[in-house]
Amino acid sequence: MSIPQSGGGPIERHEQLAEYLAAGCKPKDQWRIGTEHEKFGYCKDSHRPLPYDGARSIKAVLEGLRDRHGWSEVREGGKIIGLEKDGANVSLEPGGQLELSGAPLETIHQTCDEVNAHLADVKDIADEIGVGFIGLGAAPEWSHDDMPLMPKGRYALMDGYMQKVGTAGTTMMRRTCTVQVNLDFASEADMVQKMRVALALQPVATALFANSPFFEGKPNGHKSWRARVWRHLDEARTGMLPFAFDDGFGFEAWVDYVLDVPMYFVYRDGKYIDALGQSFRDFLKGELPALPGEKPTLSDWADHLTTVFPEARVKKFIEMRGADGGPWRRLCALPAFWVGLIYDQGALDAAWDLVKNWDAETREALRVAASVDGLQAEVNGISMHALAREVLKIAEAGLKARARPGAGGLVPDETHFLNALKESVESGEVPADELLRRYHGDWNGDLSRIYDEYSY
Repeated sequence: MSIPQSGGGPIERHEQLAEYLAAGCKPKDQWRIGTEHEKFGYCKDSHRPLPYDGARSIKAVLEGLRDRHGWSEVREGGKIIGLEKDGANVSLEPGGQLELSGAPLETIHQTCDEVNAHLADVKDIADEIGVGFIGLGAAPEWSHDDMPLMPKGRYALMDGYMQKVGTAGTTMMRRTCTVQVNLDFASEADMVQKMRVALALQPVATALFANSPFFEGKPNGHKSWRARVWRHLDEARTGMLPFAFDDGFGFEAWVDYVLDVPMYFVYRDGKYIDALGQSFRDFLKGELPALPGEKPTLSDWADHLTTVFPEARVKKFIEMRGADGGPWRRLCALPAFWVGLIYDQGALDAAWDLVKNWDAETREALRVAASVDGLQAEVNGISMHALAREVLKIAEAGLKARARPGAGGLVPDETHFLNALKESVESGEVPADELLRRYHGDWNGDLSRIYDEYSY
């Protein structure tokens, strides 16, 4: 979940809303890669989720990272709720999931080094206090009541609202984890092409990264339960966004979409003011019930942009949102997948050619099927397995064309970060398939084995 934004001063013209997004346009040599991932913490002896406070807790991990590894703390209401260092942030998801929001970096080599250093630092602290962290798309055993709500004002507001819309909002908040990547665009036209490819191929990412086949202690019938949760959350702010494929789509169309999404809050003086269900359009007119007579700032607009949760999201960059949290190697594979597809024009054009004739029904059906069946999904004659194979070829060609070396020049490009995904395509087995095979095989239905064998 996002931290309060710093967007700027008063909104005096409607055009500023789209101009805010357009300010993200960058020349290609300034494009960066920002990788985010979430993970579940637990007590090693009991396998119970971490509370916020105590000797073995989220707070203890944050304080350890602060004191031993040079992070600066972020506080809200007097409580430590995050960390900052070198352009990166460590933050808390609602149920205590620990998130690294990485710095914007030039290559996947750099972003993977960042992930590796972070996980090593976390493990250093966690081992000392008897805590473990595991990368999965959904909590395998814990109930809603097992998961404490973290002390952040945004989450307290969202928690109540989520119980009134959809059926899975509080599950998303407390019991899911993802890995995401944030990528840049050069122009409005470039944003449009990248968003369309991102939305259309997000189900392929869901299938390849599917890693949540268990929920509340047993198989749940889905390869990605996390993706299933997002399909039953809040129709006003989630989904595959068919309008993004309409003629004329651009920054202004995105503004119109976000303005129609009900508000959660307004952030003022370190506190979240309840604006649940209220209208940002009314806010623009000075008619917001939560703050009568007051008009929004660009910071308020930036905050509101963080409260829409479609499969791909536009801010001053594009955020890819379709993948489950997972094992170490896949945290680097996710940025490789998307960078390969959209940071090389030849690859981006090839990806668009692959999907441009799909209609909205096909895209939505692929989204659903990916959640249920992973690589075994079939939709309207489209084999997800075959599609994933083709998409990975395009991504690999894109990374070769980028030709960004690593390891002091010893590694010629970033293609090796796709190896985990290529192995899945060759075997037909994604992480969820492996977990189910182990559960029904050598684990003999003992799901507690997952902690020792799959933690970081």
